[in-house]
Amino acid sequence: MSNFDLDAFVASHKADEAQKIIHSALAEFDNIAISFSGAEDVVLIDMAVKAKKDVQVFSLDTGRLHPETYRFIDTVRKHYNIKIDVMSPDAEKLEAFTKEKGFFSFFEDGHKECCGVRKVAPLRKKLNTLNAWITGQRKDQSHGTRNQLAFAEVDSAFSNDERTLFKFNPLANWSSEDVWNYIKVFEVPFNELHQKGFISIGCEPCTRPVLPNQHEREGRWWWEESEHKECGLHIGNLIPTKQA
Repeated sequence: MSNFDLDAFVASHKADEAQKIIHSALAEFDNIAISFSGAEDVVLIDMAVKAKKDVQVFSLDTGRLHPETYRFIDTVRKHYNIKIDVMSPDAEKLEAFTKEKGFFSFFEDGHKECCGVRKVAPLRKKLNTLNAWITGQRKDQSHGTRNQLAFAEVDSAFSNDERTLFKFNPLANWSSEDVWNYIKVFEVPFNELHQKGFISIGCEPCTRPVLPNQHEREGRWWWEESEHKECGLHIGNLIPTKQA
């Protein structure tokens, strides 16, 4: 939708009105989808289905997720009676990557190349079919890279000369405690890995439980410096990839 007025949208909403932001975004765009990571993003789905039963939802299957995450994705699909579009890496590109680098090259040269093949490229392919998307990003998830996160913005990472892609981050100002309070109050299903010490959940080789008082991102790519703990799905630390 080319005539969407982002400034007017921001002016008419408050950052702490997550449900209103989601409902308004769904009303503004017909071709909009929720990005569901198989962790806490189910809060977005819970809010969205209360406004629109046929909401589009997609998830990235890297091929390296925990069995618990796959089961959780299916649980959410059944619980809300929705379809989840599961995006997988390009088979030929993934085969070429693993043939050259093996399955655990990220321990030696960083996770960005692997994430580029398994996450960023499939995401770009999906976003090329949308006018807008809704994410579960929060400012408190990563110190530094998400501190300036807006609840509605132009997605400069995935927009192109032909179209402008809009991104909504309704939970931008939420804390982890806010998310879990919502999950408990509304009895929202959650990934069973959270009961095993996992907070930020990604691929199985790159995710581990965190200790008490550790930041949630300490459980992701723990062998790398903290400033590198992003996978490239958002502009703050985008991994360069060829256009799909």
